[in-house]
Amino acid sequence: MTDVLRRGRASLAFSFFAQGATFALLVTRIPAVQDRYGVSDALLPVFLAAVPVLAGVGSVTTEQLVKRIRPSRLLRWSQPVVLLALLGAGAGGRIAELAVALGAFGLAVGALDASMNMLGVSLQRSYGRSIMLSFHAAYSLGGILGASLAWVGAHWHLALWVSYLPVVAVLLPATLVGSRWYVDGDPAPVGEERGRSGGVVFKLLLPLCLVMTFAYIGDSTVSNWSAKYLKDVLGSSEQLATVPYNVYMVTTLLGRAIGDFGVRRFGAAAVVRLGALVAAGGFAVVASAPGAWVGMLGFTLLGLGLCVLVPQTFAAAGRLFPGASDAAVARLNIFNYVGFLVGSPLVGALGEAWSYRGAMLVPMVLVLVTLVYARSFAAQPDRYGGGHERPRTADVGRGSNGL
Repeated sequence: MTDVLRRGRASLAFSFFAQGATFALLVTRIPAVQDRYGVSDALLPVFLAAVPVLAGVGSVTTEQLVKRIRPSRLLRWSQPVVLLALLGAGAGGRIAELAVALGAFGLAVGALDASMNMLGVSLQRSYGRSIMLSFHAAYSLGGILGASLAWVGAHWHLALWVSYLPVVAVLLPATLVGSRWYVDGDPAPVGEERGRSGGVVFKLLLPLCLVMTFAYIGDSTVSNWSAKYLKDVLGSSEQLATVPYNVYMVTTLLGRAIGDFGVRRFGAAAVVRLGALVAAGGFAVVASAPGAWVGMLGFTLLGLGLCVLVPQTFAAAGRLFPGASDAAVARLNIFNYVGFLVGSPLVGALGEAWSYRGAMLVPMVLVLVTLVYARSFAAQPDRYGGGHERPRTADVGRGSNGL
């Protein structure tokens, strides 16, 4: 069954990669989308907020659907919807068409994110060692590729649908073929469940929900405000102001590529503590930077620190509720979108009312709060054997080929 696990891991990693590219192609071309449809500056925030709100609805719905449908099947069909919705957003001509495309994108991406991480958690349990960061590294790699393709489209003044069509034409059939090898692992026996009931006890899950929210507040701060901060506060050129997010994405990829080795060696709690300290240090450097290059150093540290928090939060939910990991992941995934919704407006409002340097201290404090909850990431005695990991790969329960 080892080959089944390996194929399942490779196919799921490609799904993460495809989603990273898809999401980057949408968010990095928001100005072009706005121009194509004539969306006003007042209306644009409504469209942008609707996507994470609907994604949260999709994640809640997924929690109910996985009681009857395997996560692999939800992932198999939600990913094509996301890709087609991306193409629809680039090919329409009326605001109503954009609303439909973004609505479909939001609902489907909620199901996609939840089901991808469900499969990642169950595969990690089957492997008996940390592999969750590698999936999110694939997502980061896809994001770098998507952002690069978006730059090419903008540089050559390509129509949105011209930029999106080749990507969708390649990724859609590739993800459908790869979905043949998704693996649905069997949940652990309910008797191993922490808590008094066989389901998810929200009080136990709450610390992880807070960590997820804080991590995405930090991430959205970088993605939405790094360019403006470097240009308006640190006095960089407009060209240099585009670099911090790329640096952040590259260091996120590097941190996730090696993060699983750190978890296997030192344990998840230690890696989360280190990540939180590095991320907080990054925000402190950004807030106090005398110039653009020191600010760039801060954004580099942010990538290295924040990159471990989200994957390890999903993995910790799987360990905390081994008999109901799918439900735990779906509920936890909602706070991904909560952080995304809160982060950018929070920093913007504080920046306008106070100062952008001061605003950078708020996500710094929130990330430091993660240290209080780091013990929630520690492996329990009944997880992965006696140490941080089981010594070898275990067999898997269910494959998805027969669906």
